Amino acid sequence: MRILAIETSCDETGISILETRTTAEGISRGAHIKVLANELLTQSSIHASYGGVFPTIARREHAKSIVPLIAHALTKANLHRPLKKARVLLPKEFRALEKIFHKEPELFATFQKELLALKIPKIDAIAVTAGPGLEPALWVGINTAQALGVLWNIPVIPVNHMEGHIVASLLEPTKTKTSATSYHIVPIYYPALALLISGGHTELVLIPRKGMYKILGQTRDDAVGEAFDKVARMLGLTYPGGPEISKLAEKAPHTTVPRFPLPRPMLKSGDFDFSFAGLKTAVLYTLKNIINPTEEDKACIAKEFEDSATEVLVTKTLAAAKKYHVGEIILGGGVTANKKIRDTFQSTIAKELPNIKLFIPNRDLSTDNGLMIGIAGLLRTKTSKNIRADGTLRLAKK
Repeated sequence: MRILAIETSCDETGISILETRTTAEGISRGAHIKVLANELLTQSSIHASYGGVFPTIARREHAKSIVPLIAHALTKANLHRPLKKARVLLPKEFRALEKIFHKEPELFATFQKELLALKIPKIDAIAVTAGPGLEPALWVGINTAQALGVLWNIPVIPVNHMEGHIVASLLEPTKTKTSATSYHIVPIYYPALALLISGGHTELVLIPRKGMYKILGQTRDDAVGEAFDKVARMLGLTYPGGPEISKLAEKAPHTTVPRFPLPRPMLKSGDFDFSFAGLKTAVLYTLKNIINPTEEDKACIAKEFEDSATEVLVTKTLAAAKKYHVGEIILGGGVTANKKIRDTFQSTIAKELPNIKLFIPNRDLSTDNGLMIGIAGLLRTKTSKNIRADGTLRLAKK
């Protein structure tokens, strides 16, 4: 089976083409998955001047890049076959595509120009992010996926973005005789626990069995990645803030007592919820109380902020792991690229819960990408002819 995956939930346009063997029940979690193409285009430099992602600009940039990126992925996968003469849409096809792209006439024009000139590629299905995310951005991916479904007469599979982050952490490279990238999915031993941390989400999710999720806790205000971005802005750093705070924190002097102590919000709340708005506000007031903060002062604040956020995430996750007697902990989302968070989870779990296996995605798979959406689509395989963007789509009810 070959699947084309589309990811447009925020400010990355991700297109991936995967190949694997399937059965009537879909693929197994140990299946060998060959990556024929995995393309990613980020908008971070465009949004840097806003200090965060501007939804309408994200939508515009997705609409400009998605079709050329699909064509490029088809070329990479050796599936790009030009026709001598471009296809002419049947009236029924034209009406269906016109309805799909009724709010995106420019995207429709690009779609017709680029993709009607190609032979129908040997692809069996399309997976697309349906949510959560920025709805204007999500719609670009969904409309394109549904239009391809009509044009190529293949099914479209809606995927939950957060499930994509979970499966991305379970991917292990497979050695092959060729240079092609391939993975297999490491089997989960249930119950398992997932901590999903990104610019829009901070959630602790229990996975009692295959395909089932229960949200144990979530942020009550800012997501941890959002807090990193806002604190970075206070410190005069650029977007995205997470990597910049980490770089600055490494310059802080090593001391046992922090120069500017910050709170550990909800550390002892007795539940698994999070809150980072107060921590962000504490940084703001700390900076206001310093007259002309030096670069070392800022480095100390960055380090203490990073230490505080990390301590809360680790403490809550370990408490949930102990309470629910899980065998595995899975970290997912863009914030897992943070070195402090990765190192602290690894060392703390090795010391306190040595029998629990920890899964952390490779850094290139921690950010939003089409590959994770394709894998999640292969695992789910439930198709839909009327996918709607859902900016607050949940894995499960809390």
